[in-house]
Amino acid sequence: MIVPMLCIMLLVGAGCSENKTDEVVAEWPHSVNYEIFVHAFADGSGDGIGDFKGLTAKLDYVADLGVQSIWLMPIHPSPSYHKYDVVDYRGIHPEYGTMEDFEEFLAEAHDRGIRVVIDLVINHTARDHPWFQQALEGPDNPFFDFYIWETRDNIENLTVEYTGPDSDNVQIWNHAEALDKYYYAYFWAGMPDLNYDNPAVRDSIYAIGHYWLEKGVDGFRLDAAKHIYPDHRAEDAHAFWDEFRAEMEKVNPDVLLVGEVWASTEVVKPFLTGLPSLFNFDLGYAIMDAVKSGIGAGLAERHSVILNEYLSVTEDFIDATFLTNHDQNRVMSELQDEAKARSAASILLTLPGSPYIYYGEEIGMLGSKPDPDIREPMLWTPEPDEMRSRWREPRHSTDETVRPVSVQLEDPGSLLNHYKSLIEFRNRDHALTYGRLVPVSGLDERLVAFKRLHAEGDRLVLHNVSDEMVELILPEDLYRFALVQKSIAQAEFTEHTVVLPPYSSIILGE
Repeated sequence: MIVPMLCIMLLVGAGCSENKTDEVVAEWPHSVNYEIFVHAFADGSGDGIGDFKGLTAKLDYVADLGVQSIWLMPIHPSPSYHKYDVVDYRGIHPEYGTMEDFEEFLAEAHDRGIRVVIDLVINHTARDHPWFQQALEGPDNPFFDFYIWETRDNIENLTVEYTGPDSDNVQIWNHAEALDKYYYAYFWAGMPDLNYDNPAVRDSIYAIGHYWLEKGVDGFRLDAAKHIYPDHRAEDAHAFWDEFRAEMEKVNPDVLLVGEVWASTEVVKPFLTGLPSLFNFDLGYAIMDAVKSGIGAGLAERHSVILNEYLSVTEDFIDATFLTNHDQNRVMSELQDEAKARSAASILLTLPGSPYIYYGEEIGMLGSKPDPDIREPMLWTPEPDEMRSRWREPRHSTDETVRPVSVQLEDPGSLLNHYKSLIEFRNRDHALTYGRLVPVSGLDERLVAFKRLHAEGDRLVLHNVSDEMVELILPEDLYRFALVQKSIAQAEFTEHTVVLPPYSSIILGE
């Protein structure tokens, strides 16, 4: 057992009661998750590319971090480095190893109590996919109707001014010269969209999902879920995901389906009936904005509004929370300050939801767009690092800018140990894992303040997101919170007074 970091001091008038039980109360899928780009994570074969042998060798690190689930970015054969254009939905990319390597990884992960969710990219295929290549033979080929085709006369505009936050592509219709027809591709010409009005497409995709669930995968992250149908056919998209969920639950009633719908809460919430877990982009933006601006007031209220909007659709949902992911600038590059990065992590891991950590976020990896620069190799040890991926020469995360895992593990005050300590505390605390969110307003605009209410004990959580000391006398209705559960960055509590240094946090109980 890793002993949790104890309260910094026992203060006059307040007890110190950080979790002292061995019991982990967080259960998947209500636990912390870890997003991995296999290509960049760990090289086990010595060819310079991350692979399943390397990932299997690093499972103890993932388990020690305290997460209970891994989300793998695409692992299927593909012509691109990122593999979001799939050519074989039932295969493993050769650079990542064999199917046997994947199966060994899956078994080893399960032995450690780690669930495995894989990216399933079904909005589109690669242009090189056999389905599309056969479709190019013409309308008489049964695979022609697997895709969306039009003649030039029926297309008002080949391009659009703006697609959305998840794509910078404007050329949505693309010419297939051999047919003199145009095919629809939301993301780019190399990713033609599938036609979900065709029952044969649906049946083919459902069979692919069944295949991976029967192999033992625990769930899917559904890429570009919003774009299964165009925006003006949103109701059809909702209905498709309802059907998809029912099909997957035939194989595994506990399957986790977490969807990417990169849009406002109003657009997101109707997808919850089919995709019971959806990434909360609005909250990610709100946390990052609060830490950047030093103004925390309103953040908890914003999250509460989002959760209430979700509840208006269904009670059966898991809020997939995160700071940034593989499509966004890394946390450290956005915040440019480790103290701010610690504060952002503290907020994420104390709010409701099932948090996702992007690989390397916990060691402060850097990276700004374009995409390859936010997917650089994980740093395990100082060079020479035998398991470091060499898939590209890093521009941001190097030994000069980021302390590798082995170095941070030896430093109790490192960012990595900050993450570990917070995750462990959350895993052992009913309120932080399952508790209801109640915002606390009217304290100090520099604070993110909220209660987490649970039958096993309530919590009052205060985060100072500013670069100034905040001293606060709790109002009488919060007097019952008099026991220090966890102090971060030397936050102090005496009787009813809280002293919060810059970018510090405190968790109080009854």
